[in-house]
Amino acid sequence: MSIYDLTLEELIEYFINNNDKKFYATELFSWLYNKDKRITSFDDATNIKKEVRDRLKKDFVISNISIVTVEKAKDVRKYLFKLNDKEHIEAVLMYHDYGNSLCISSQVGCNMGCKFCESGRRKKVRNLTTGEMVEQILKVESDADIRISHVVIMGIGEPFDNYDNICNFIKIINHPKGLNIGARHITVSTCGLVPKILEFADFPYQVNLAISLHAPTDELRKEIMPIAKVYSLKDLINAIKIYLEKTNRRVTFEYIMIDNVNDSEENALELVHLLKGINSYVNLIPYNETDALQYKRSKPLTIAKFYDILKKNNVTVTIRREFGGMISAACGQLRSKKEEL
Repeated sequence: MSIYDLTLEELIEYFINNNDKKFYATELFSWLYNKDKRITSFDDATNIKKEVRDRLKKDFVISNISIVTVEKAKDVRKYLFKLNDKEHIEAVLMYHDYGNSLCISSQVGCNMGCKFCESGRRKKVRNLTTGEMVEQILKVESDADIRISHVVIMGIGEPFDNYDNICNFIKIINHPKGLNIGARHITVSTCGLVPKILEFADFPYQVNLAISLHAPTDELRKEIMPIAKVYSLKDLINAIKIYLEKTNRRVTFEYIMIDNVNDSEENALELVHLLKGINSYVNLIPYNETDALQYKRSKPLTIAKFYDILKKNNVTVTIRREFGGMISAACGQLRSKKEEL
């Protein structure tokens, strides 16, 4: 088991169960996450007794992932990681004027099967552990010699299909003695697992929720997103309304612009109708083309017209700034191509 799997509360419980001082938990947590003294071996936690450190070495591992390659482009780096079971995942570092953002993966593969998504071409192998998600941040911070200020859980996998580990991950990276990343700087993206959206409404952290919508009608959504055959847009919107009522947090709707699929003026008006009265904003994402999929990006003028229709109908809307397309690190392009070799 990775030491990074444990929240501070779980670490305290571990030490208490072993008749050790609670103090050791907070000290070890600081050794693990304080960037100025971050350890790579339990032996480096010098203010913890040797016999306790020896037991930690027997009970836990301190690293479960390693960097294989780093690809760089303007304002972006893509990391390929190898896990202890030889599987691979990817994460993307983006440099913004407001800080450094990391898009992490939550699963090896993905079972959601969205037709336009490169990540979904490889079926889910397993969930990532809490520690494997935490380590993506630690490894990138160390390699790039930076502090990650924003985290988006939008890489390979469906986060809400790995719900419990995601929640523990958020607890660790948000904790003041952990990575101390502000809750409002953490975003979880889901393609629409309705029961988990309802459960997440009671999660006591003010993190951001993003919905991968990509179509304004059930008919169109079913064509490109299999999850729509399980949960209708009515189910999804009702769940979001409950989430909004409980959290008072604005929801983001991600909408990938695909040529002659979901980008017509009629689609824009349908989207206006769907989101009427919902505290939200729409993030229009120019589709990132891949060699393996037939879909094409909407034309710039089409995207501009779509944007204008939403804007004129009082929908808060942005067009996402593009990162990493040249190194297959943009939205929808992550797949860990290493697995194809």
